[in-house]
Amino acid sequence: MKIKQFEYEPLSHFSYAIISDGKMALVDPERNPLQYYKYAEDNDAEIVAVFETHPHADFVSSHLQIHKETGATLYCSKKTGADYPHVAFDDNDEVVIGDCTFRAINTPGHSPDSITIIASEENKTALFTGDTLFVGDVGRPDLREKAGHMKAKREELAKMMYDTMQNKFTDLPDTAYVYPAHGAGSLCGKGMSEDASSSTLGNERIGNWAFKKQTEEQFVNHLLDSQPFIPHYFGYNVDVNKNGAENLRAALGKIQCKMNATEAAQDPLIIDIRDEENFKKNHLPGSINIMAVSDTSKFETWLGSIVQPDEKFHLVVDAIENVERILQRTAKIGYEANVETVLTLGKVNLEKSPSFHLEAFKKNPKDYTIVDVRNESEVSEGKLFENAIPIPLHQLRENTNEIPTNKPIVVHCAGGYRSAAGTSILQKAFEATPIYDLSDDVKDFN
Repeated sequence: MKIKQFEYEPLSHFSYAIISDGKMALVDPERNPLQYYKYAEDNDAEIVAVFETHPHADFVSSHLQIHKETGATLYCSKKTGADYPHVAFDDNDEVVIGDCTFRAINTPGHSPDSITIIASEENKTALFTGDTLFVGDVGRPDLREKAGHMKAKREELAKMMYDTMQNKFTDLPDTAYVYPAHGAGSLCGKGMSEDASSSTLGNERIGNWAFKKQTEEQFVNHLLDSQPFIPHYFGYNVDVNKNGAENLRAALGKIQCKMNATEAAQDPLIIDIRDEENFKKNHLPGSINIMAVSDTSKFETWLGSIVQPDEKFHLVVDAIENVERILQRTAKIGYEANVETVLTLGKVNLEKSPSFHLEAFKKNPKDYTIVDVRNESEVSEGKLFENAIPIPLHQLRENTNEIPTNKPIVVHCAGGYRSAAGTSILQKAFEATPIYDLSDDVKDFN
């Protein structure tokens, strides 16, 4: 049994290929299947199975496309209510692939339809735990109150997770490897280890809080406390994955490009992915700046947190050579269906953001309305400015009415990425009020 872990860093997502005797199975594959096809070719293996541990909220899976292109059998819990061709895979169901035996156990808690896949060959056991068991944590239980075939309240799911951690892994050996679907940085949990992308069950029994001796009430209270925010797109992705996503190449092929644009309708939205410096120098009026300037930036998360799943938008890119890359990233959360046009800007003066005079702000901060777009958990640890109005970035577009416009407005976050987006949102909302981005100068006030 040969196991390969694939990582998609911006979403802290792990997917897996397992090869045994020339046959290959996949677990929780991401939207673009080409990397799995290449790995199969490189290892002279045939993809025969795809296991979905649950309908994911934070990314779109390619399971249906892989089934159509390779003939691989799709396996998921019957509780998923999947609308794609599949074989139900629940407690004690087994399938042999090559010389490896795959067995399912139902492990509800993150979702009511979560399963863990147990792969065994000779003396090696591997657990593909999805969003149930992470390295150092367990999956959050508050994502399935409004989406999915099976819905459950967070308290109910937290109790299910307690039962899962108490009883579902008991008979498995300490030597079993633990391969989760996410690592630190994912919004599917709050306390994953930053030091490891896999573990052993023995190490988790020692170091993971969820295995500690505790009452159900203690467990539930800890699990529900201080979970991160839920982006707008999470429920949408659950439904997309339950149905099975469209073929990626076909979906991207429908999107038109326009070179040297000098205008675009503000309805739908305009999302400009360029770095904040170039955006501030020249942009289409009404644009929202969600930067995708590095391969590790959280572009997908913030796109799906600021833009609703039913909103159409134009994408402004810095160069035509980056169109494919940005569309691929947009498709990771299924938002390629929302893209009307991909644009590059013409060499004309469009709109410029006002220059921010830091020293004037330092001398008279009370002359400004300060908006703090950090998350609630960050604000709870202390404000940087006493009179700042806290509105998390993912809620800003819906709550601009809370911001007075009788003074110039200064937007800040913790480092500059979110404040760039927040500033552009308010510039679109308040055309007559000067809006300034504190950007990375926020470090002067920490």
